[in-house]
Amino acid sequence: MSNPEFVYKIATEAAFAPARAASTFAGMPIDAADGYMHFSTAGQLAETLRLHFAGQSGLVLLAVRSRDLGTDLVWEPSRGGALFPHLYGGPLSTAAIAWEAPLSVAADGSCTLPEAVR
Repeated sequence: MSNPEFVYKIATEAAFAPARAASTFAGMPIDAADGYMHFSTAGQLAETLRLHFAGQSGLVLLAVRSRDLGTDLVWEPSRGGALFPHLYGGPLSTAAIAWEAPLSVAADGSCTLPEAVR
């Protein structure tokens, strides 16, 4: 499978803020619990936001360059057999983040994604 240019990480502003002054981001509590960092492709973002972040504000969307993650980026089956990108091998280097954007998700799970998502 060829990697898309970007994979996307959804985080809370509170969790990500300290990473702006550091060189790495350890991820969200679910990442620590599962032993890898969860990402979504552009096509998976809306459903991930609907299922896991409905009604939440104060989120940040991180666009991460797939090529910067190298072989630590592993594609594994998840919802309905779809392959999701997971990062193994430690925290995310903030140098791999191409851009970030604030995000809020309505109570019904709907969300307007930034135009740069592709």
